[in-house]
Amino acid sequence: MKKYINFESRVVTLPLNNIDTDQIIPKQFLKRIERTGYGDFLFFDWRRTASGDPDPAFVLNDPRYKSAQILIAGKNFACGSSREHAAWALSDFGFRVVIAPTFADIFFSNAGKNGIVLVRLSEEQVAQLLDNATRIPNYQLTVSLEAQTVTDSQGFSTTFDVDPFRKFCLIEGLDDIGLTLRHEAALNTFEAKHDEAGWLKAK
Repeated sequence: MKKYINFESRVVTLPLNNIDTDQIIPKQFLKRIERTGYGDFLFFDWRRTASGDPDPAFVLNDPRYKSAQILIAGKNFACGSSREHAAWALSDFGFRVVIAPTFADIFFSNAGKNGIVLVRLSEEQVAQLLDNATRIPNYQLTVSLEAQTVTDSQGFSTTFDVDPFRKFCLIEGLDDIGLTLRHEAALNTFEAKHDEAGWLKAK
């Protein structure tokens, strides 16, 4: 998992409430066993026309947002089923930050474990950011996880809350496996003693 401290990027907006995980990554793409490759299918039903061609009206198909890595959405983002694939798809596409008034609880946990910073702001603040993104060409935000702030060049500035343990993991780039491997030496010592004890007991 990539380390995260300060991040500046152009933003993509999806000003909709209750965007569910089936829209983020439709169920027909959940057969893959890898954790990568899901970015191609992110918001698939919205990104594609009935004939399967890219829909030029959908924001993610606009070349101007190709490198954008901050997504702003409405409340209750990623509701619905608990599929971790939703976080995988967002991360694989390139999003490092999602800003919304509220998130579904299970997705909130899954996103943090996959290197995505979720920023909960008030509905009024999110509405202001959405308006800025509509009015200001190439609108960008800076999200500092270290300082827990969201700022822009137009004077917008606010703070956000984050669980201290999740903050530590994101800054250090540690997923569950990475956390475990920090204790690799101790685990190896335990395993060696355990194997030796089992061998002596068998004798």
